[in-house]
Amino acid sequence: MAALSPAAHAESGWHLLNMTQGVTDISRRIYGLHMLIFWVCVVIGVVVFGVMIYSMLKFRKSQGAVADTTMVHNTKVEVIWTVIPVAILVAMAVPAANTLVELEDTRNTEITIKVTGYQWGWQYDYLENGVVFFSRLSREADAARRMGSGTDVTKIEHYLRDVDNPLVVPVDTKVRLLVTATDVIHAWWVPELALKKDAIPGYVNEIWFNIDPDKAGTYRGQCVELCGRDHAFMPIVVKALPKDDFQNWLKTTAASQKQAAASQQPAAAPAVANAG
Repeated sequence: MAALSPAAHAESGWHLLNMTQGVTDISRRIYGLHMLIFWVCVVIGVVVFGVMIYSMLKFRKSQGAVADTTMVHNTKVEVIWTVIPVAILVAMAVPAANTLVELEDTRNTEITIKVTGYQWGWQYDYLENGVVFFSRLSREADAARRMGSGTDVTKIEHYLRDVDNPLVVPVDTKVRLLVTATDVIHAWWVPELALKKDAIPGYVNEIWFNIDPDKAGTYRGQCVELCGRDHAFMPIVVKALPKDDFQNWLKTTAASQKQAAASQQPAAAPAVANAG
């Protein structure tokens, strides 16, 4: 890989400090809300601290200022500094509430996948298609992370962020996830999808996403709920495919799993004639 220029390094560093814009419409709306509220806070901070600094410089003792000890009550000023913050909060709350409501709207989903967290990996169950598989840290990374492995982990691509079986989904499709767990609390999180949902034993949470048609690719996340000794070693990988490619993958995977299940079934015992 070519070395990055200082400017590229700086740009990359600043990018990592901010929220990811994501590859879904809802993720960009969340990013927009985040930036709107951020700039509102910046303006408020500039005004408040500007007035404070001006007051300290303008009305300091060395300039002959005398402290007011009468504590005069001013109803108009108190109304102003109460009404303005309330108006700002309402203006921010309305679009935020609308987005939260949409985040919970799982109607008209086209695919439903059950996601089950366990120590330490994930199980994905495509409920309408009969495809089920486990997803764990890639075997290469799992071997390299162990003490005394002698492996140079810097040479492993996506070290601790790759899995043996990624979650495969189609783009331009509303996908619903039913998230639960078998043992302790986990949390399924993929930044580019703007999704983070707790996986709680005995309880099912719902989330959904719809990846943009032109955003086929691989997106990575991880469990973000401290869930035990190997919590750091249960990444999440979502592989988004064009619709036709996804249907081909789904049919091939379903057929291979069905064939594997049939081959593992014991042969039927031969019938024994009744000796009478």
